Amino acid sequence: MRVRDALRRSAVAIMREQTVLAAAQVMRDAGVGALVVVDDDRPVGIVTDRDLVTRSLSVGGPADARVDSVMTTPVVTIAADADLHGSFALFRTNGLRRLVVVDGDTFVGIVSVDDLLIDLAADLGDLARPITAETVFGHHDAPVPATT
Repeated sequence: MRVRDALRRSAVAIMREQTVLAAAQVMRDAGVGALVVVDDDRPVGIVTDRDLVTRSLSVGGPADARVDSVMTTPVVTIAADADLHGSFALFRTNGLRRLVVVDGDTFVGIVSVDDLLIDLAADLGDLARPITAETVFGHHDAPVPATT
């Protein structure tokens, strides 16, 4: 499976010169907890709802501060055509919950640990189904042909 196959939502981005307030409003309207900060569709950072709280609101930062003043950099990216299992190492080694997905230098989406867990749970359910059926309904051997 490729990373692009695991994307669950549309790409949501914000320009670096937009405000912290605008970022909060975009998050609210899009129902997301993170935005990729872009410069000409190229990711330059990421800002999460937690960033807005810990780096701005909780320290009395102004609502009109630029979003690039509270974003996390550098942004960790993964290619859209990369094997999805390659993302596991990036999550593990960088201690992240979200990876920015790119096609070349262009932002195309975010893949999260949550996305991977949803896919993994579905895969495990598919694997468990025949085992569950066998446990619940018993094993049904094919009848042995009678010989004379």
